[in-house]
Amino acid sequence: MILLFDKKRLLLYLCTDRALAMGRPLAALVEAAVAGGVTMVQLREKGLNTRDFLEEARAMRALTKRLGVPLVINDRVDIALAAGADGVHLGGNDLPVEAARALAGGRLFIGATARSVEAARAAKEAGADYLGVGAMFPTGTKSDTVTIGPATLRAIKEATGMPTVGIGGVNARNAALVTAAGADGVAVVSAILSKPDAEAAARAIRKAAEGAIRPARDNPE
Repeated sequence: MILLFDKKRLLLYLCTDRALAMGRPLAALVEAAVAGGVTMVQLREKGLNTRDFLEEARAMRALTKRLGVPLVINDRVDIALAAGADGVHLGGNDLPVEAARALAGGRLFIGATARSVEAARAAKEAGADYLGVGAMFPTGTKSDTVTIGPATLRAIKEATGMPTVGIGGVNARNAALVTAAGADGVAVVSAILSKPDAEAAARAIRKAAEGAIRPARDNPE
């Protein structure tokens, strides 16, 4: 595990999807979202070939570096390394965590998707640095995703103690339910990228998410 990984970066985790940008430049939306409180950005580009994905990743790396937030690449360890990203996030059908760690060494932190306590324990044992748990709520971003809810996230957090972010259908109305269940933050796609004002949307979600975990921080016992 990479000791430099800071779980506070999970507080408001933006995952990109240019299809939700309504024709607006993705870089401008990311910059607005960071201004509103986004603490980490994941670049997802499943529709691009490798060369174009790398070009996009390098551009996003330059932007996130200027903005002072970590950049995570979805799925592709090779793209993450070549672009100089901070981390990579791996789903259940991607490269196994242990193989990714063998390739990346200490150059990347690694996030892993977990939808059960068993999967979360396996990801921890394999060397993941944080867990993405979901879907928390019904979501239109991925039509085939099963909703597992905050209760499963709480069980995963209690079983592993790992840095954990809840994803799937999260917005300003329900973000507090996720962090109240023990998540270190929430991951958001459409609730920021599809809104006319990405900065205001991010600010509202961060306020909700942070408000539910602040009491625990203020009373660490």
